[in-house]
Amino acid sequence: MTTPAVQNLPDGPACRGADPDLFFPLPGESADPAKAICAGCAIRAECLALARARGERFGIWGGVDLGAEAGTARSA
Repeated sequence: MTTPAVQNLPDGPACRGADPDLFFPLPGESADPAKAICAGCAIRAECLALARARGERFGIWGGVDLGAEAGTARSA
């Protein structure tokens, strides 16, 4: 799930080893499992900042659903 930039942060991401599909839910699927992982992450703010800096438009990053935020949806 994590990108090299996020994996190299000192505390490491809570999502390391998690199923990447959790962070890219399809329409109708819940984002809650990914958000729960993010909620306990020590680098949540850094993850979200990196995703925004890269222009990510889809997925859960730092506990935020960027697809919903941008008004876009991932299709099956």
